[in-house]
Amino acid sequence: MNNKNLQNDIIIQQQKMTDDALEMRFIDNSNAVFKKTKGGFLSVEFNGAYYGRVCVCQTFPFTQPGKFISLRENDEKGREIGIIEDMSKLDEASRALIEEQIKLRCFMPVITKIVNVKDKYGFAYFDVLTDRGECRFTAHIFSGDIINLGDKRIIMKDVDGNRFEIPDLSKLSSSERKMIEVFI
Repeated sequence: MNNKNLQNDIIIQQQKMTDDALEMRFIDNSNAVFKKTKGGFLSVEFNGAYYGRVCVCQTFPFTQPGKFISLRENDEKGREIGIIEDMSKLDEASRALIEEQIKLRCFMPVITKIVNVKDKYGFAYFDVLTDRGECRFTAHIFSGDIINLGDKRIIMKDVDGNRFEIPDLSKLSSSERKMIEVFI
């Protein structure tokens, strides 16, 4: 085999590897079985291949929660196994397993009540109740740490990088809404 043929073979092989890497592999109940491992993690059998422990990543956690969930191998490479396009299309048991993994990976308490907010020197000091108990945190007022996602949903990031969610601003009392609307 001459050098020209060898170079062509290498180029063809590299193109095939690139095409395989870029191929979108969608995961649903027709091609995957999800199970909880003994250690409380998620395993999946997908298209005949078994993955003993997978990492669940939301690709668009703020704008598309429940959609485009990436399942990745749980090793140093973190290669993507496939994408769950829409979790609502999965059976209830599979969806519950994946949601549990997302909650373990993404710490984002839900604010259920705003007790008090004080602003001072460019910071907002929040005293809130969350689905995980009482909490106090500080956010920068002018740095985009309080984000209105449009559909009455608010994401707030504190000075330490922790995120908090108000899924529906209209469910708060009018006095609570007034405390937060100043910062939106």
